[in-house]
Amino acid sequence: MQKFQKSPTDPAFVQDPYPFYAQARAAGDFIWWDDFEMACAVSHKMVHAVLRDKRMGRECPPELAPEIPSHLRPFFDVEAHSMLAIEPPRHTRLRSLVLRAFTSRTVAALGPDIRQLCHELIDAFPDQPFDLLAHYAQPVPVVIIARLLGVPEERADDLLRWSNAMVAMYQARRTPEIEAAAVAATNDFVGFMRSYIQVRRKTPGDDLISTLIAAEEDGARLSEDELISTCILLLNAGHEATVHTLGNGTKTLLEHGLREINETVVEEVIRYDPPLHLFTRWVYEDVTLGGQSFKRGDQIACLLGSANRDSQVYTNADSFDPTRKGPQNTSFGGGIHFCVGAPLARLELQIALEVLFERCPDLRLTEAPVYGDVYHFHGLERLMVSTSR
Repeated sequence: MQKFQKSPTDPAFVQDPYPFYAQARAAGDFIWWDDFEMACAVSHKMVHAVLRDKRMGRECPPELAPEIPSHLRPFFDVEAHSMLAIEPPRHTRLRSLVLRAFTSRTVAALGPDIRQLCHELIDAFPDQPFDLLAHYAQPVPVVIIARLLGVPEERADDLLRWSNAMVAMYQARRTPEIEAAAVAATNDFVGFMRSYIQVRRKTPGDDLISTLIAAEEDGARLSEDELISTCILLLNAGHEATVHTLGNGTKTLLEHGLREINETVVEEVIRYDPPLHLFTRWVYEDVTLGGQSFKRGDQIACLLGSANRDSQVYTNADSFDPTRKGPQNTSFGGGIHFCVGAPLARLELQIALEVLFERCPDLRLTEAPVYGDVYHFHGLERLMVSTSR
């Protein structure tokens, strides 16, 4: 496979990674990305195949598990129980419990709450130019996931701060300072969740934490550490990607002069400029894919952002088409690790964009949007807008 060098923190790449992806796809289904020291699936066909291949998974083979430095152990102790980092049978058990809170009926019932929250946030928009991320894209998903879990939404600022610090551990710009902040946030988050779980043990509610506690006690199915890690994962994953998608999507719609929102438009927003661009798999047994041989212990990165721009499956893939029809985008992953919150994310995006453009027909950009150095995520630093002409 062809070797490529491209720093994921290079300013030009941060602002627009798609030309690099196009070059990579021209080399075949796989490339070797020197900067990550990893093979990468870059075509839609191959990303789709790797995500669903049961000979691969998210959990590192035991014989290859690295020694975790003591100063990072609090963070990785939480990760050790994360659904994103484990495989069956543990993954099956955790996911089946969480899915109880993500039934189509439960998600649909959140619609009125989401819509009311959007209106309340818009009512509070400043008169002067403001950052739409801080005033809208960030609070919508974090408040809704807090309500779903049953944690106090007045702690939303803390939840957002802790989550941002923790997910920075996965970014290419990771430094010792970022690691220290992530560990501190993890300790604060764990302390908060442990104390709040005790509250919910005494006074159960109609929320996911109470559901998980009941399942743990009735069938001894969840340890408290598993419960804490699951709640932290849902809070982190439940807003991080949605914030980026809502920001990226609003930017795209404004740049294309589009105001009408429907399910097709939302899917195109998710495809065109997704919030997560790279997702890895460990190889569990020797396998040949796309003419390339892999051995147990290899890692393959699925470049979701590249798969979504593959001209082999999408006509004019680099164009935003609000009427587009085509195969399922890869933004929510695939296989057993397909995003459990995808239905909620889609609902939040549709309602938040609908209400925003209904209430703010004159919404416009007041400065050129700039993407943050957050790869393998892809999202804006800020989105400065005005609601008046």
